[in-house]
Amino acid sequence: MVAINKFIKNFGWPRIIIGLLLLVLFIAAPFVGVRVDTSINDVIVRFGMNSIMVLSMVPMIQSGCGLNFGIPLGLIAGMLGAVISLEFNLTGFAGIAVAFVVGIFFAAIFGFFYGALLNRVKGDEMIIATYVGFSFVFLMNIMWIVLPFRNPASVQGFKGEGLRTTISVKDYWIHVLNDFGKIKVTEHFTVPTGMILLFAVMALFVWIFFKTKTGTAMTAVGSNPEYARASGININKMRIISVMLSTMIASVGMIVYEQSFGFIQMYNAPQAFAFPSVAAILLGGASVNKATIPNVIIGTLLFQGILTMTPSVVNSAINIDISEVIRIIVTNGLIVYALTRGKGGK
Repeated sequence: MVAINKFIKNFGWPRIIIGLLLLVLFIAAPFVGVRVDTSINDVIVRFGMNSIMVLSMVPMIQSGCGLNFGIPLGLIAGMLGAVISLEFNLTGFAGIAVAFVVGIFFAAIFGFFYGALLNRVKGDEMIIATYVGFSFVFLMNIMWIVLPFRNPASVQGFKGEGLRTTISVKDYWIHVLNDFGKIKVTEHFTVPTGMILLFAVMALFVWIFFKTKTGTAMTAVGSNPEYARASGININKMRIISVMLSTMIASVGMIVYEQSFGFIQMYNAPQAFAFPSVAAILLGGASVNKATIPNVIIGTLLFQGILTMTPSVVNSAINIDISEVIRIIVTNGLIVYALTRGKGGK
């Protein structure tokens, strides 16, 4: 009994409940005509598409800035990198590499000013971040119309100006990472090796960064700001660096998502990624002031697993689509649970 209680305490009820539900869905899948290998393929692909965006939460959490509800700034930087890459008709690895570089450049700029703003509202970062993220999306809705893009694949066809709502990357760099070194396990299950490797590289970078002097100082700022200040650490500087890092990682995550999805979703699209990314890292066991790489991996797998398996299994069983209901309950429920308990998903 003691061992069970210890396991529940360490692993947390949200992960136990979601994990058991996911297990039940996988067991039930064959009985309602849903292929297990196809389902596993879908979960792995969605993990690759979303994991880097979830990873972008780690630096800001570690520095004490809280959950990054302002992630749309980084996503918009990635969108800028993507459409600029298309503007020069770049394809393949060259195209996505330019998208990464341009996206990271804009993300660094956005992140600097975003971090400076959060330094002025210490204690209310998550509220202000939410406002900043949504406001920046609406500002960019205007810019997507007035910026002088000219690629026929990107602009609206009826008047030749203003970007489309969705822009296809089919003729440019679709599935560049998905297909790189892909491993075909079965006819319906292929491992998107490129996306998994890129996530591994990014995760390794974040892990190594937090072992450096700057990363250690950043963690100290988040865990004990008074001690950090007494030790001579520039708290505002560390917080700005963390926000810049989070924003730059998010820009990479957005481009990875776009190359896999096949389209660049414009205008209000970034709003749809903030809450799921926050919920995923909380589901993995992160809190509002501490996050690790395992939190990212576990949370993204569980969250994307539920979003993938629920509609396919439940729809096949009872012909009712409750996937959106499940998504809303899991996403908002985890955020409320974490903010009220202050210990993430535990």
